[in-house]
Amino acid sequence: MAIEREKLIDMYRTMVRVRAFEERVYKEFAAGNIPGFVHLSTGQEAVAVGACANLRRDDLILSNHRGHGHMIAKGGKTDRLMAELFGKKTGYNKGKGGSMHFADPEIGVLGASGIVGGGITIAGGAALAAQMRGIDQVTLCFFSDGASNRGTFHEGINWSSIRKLPVVYCIENNQYAQTTPIRNAANVTHLADRACAYGIPGKTVDGNDVLTVYEAIGEAVARARKGQGPSLVECMTYRWHGHFEGDPDEHRPAEEREEWMKRKDPIPRFRKQLIEMKIFTERDADKIQQEMMREIDDAVKFAKESPFPDPEEVLSDVYA
Repeated sequence: MAIEREKLIDMYRTMVRVRAFEERVYKEFAAGNIPGFVHLSTGQEAVAVGACANLRRDDLILSNHRGHGHMIAKGGKTDRLMAELFGKKTGYNKGKGGSMHFADPEIGVLGASGIVGGGITIAGGAALAAQMRGIDQVTLCFFSDGASNRGTFHEGINWSSIRKLPVVYCIENNQYAQTTPIRNAANVTHLADRACAYGIPGKTVDGNDVLTVYEAIGEAVARARKGQGPSLVECMTYRWHGHFEGDPDEHRPAEEREEWMKRKDPIPRFRKQLIEMKIFTERDADKIQQEMMREIDDAVKFAKESPFPDPEEVLSDVYA
């Protein structure tokens, strides 16, 4: 698998950008600056970045309630996303979408959803539109292990497989559906094994290895673009925080969190790979870290200085 040097560096930079964004959101939410619910994707950066690195700007994604990383990996601007979380007028959706319902069709982000598995059937609709128009646009749908037990998963994938739609389904298996371990909710070792029931390829990969994710999703995207139908890719990963900010997170063993955070962190893992490949040096990596921290500082400043929407705008941009 040959990947250009600049692309590898950009993937690393984006992973660091996502991590810096999420860690700052954690602090700003705790300080009372961000309203509503917030679900962080810290620890899952390799999935969002590895997957979206295969997409063109005109390709589409459907995100979920833990989707800040998806938006950033698809090309979203951290200042506008931060402003959206702050509920400000300069945000992607003028402060009306917040953490769970942002969207930007201009970069192919059809939206996130607070409904578990809510994007699965929408992804099929988007892929059908591309098929009917005769274009090679691909739709990538992110959802969690918990969403794979909902009816929309079975209905959406079954229909997409029948129509051979250009859609890739990506399960971010972070081991827990809120507080329920997936081992207590599914009687299969790998959720990707369910793909065979619909006659489509299914693969389970290490979701904390960005290059492995890139390769697996790349194969699925290429297949979809050729008109060969959908694929299901399960990425094994782990969220560092509780289900939502404020969750006491007492149900997960401390040693389990320690294992994933200290030994399986995707960012230092990729950094080590790139240094060994002589793509960049330790100094280069440190510089990227500093640049991303400054970018997020600027994003927070932008969000704090931006105005809230005017009360009379409450019904504008709202459609039924």
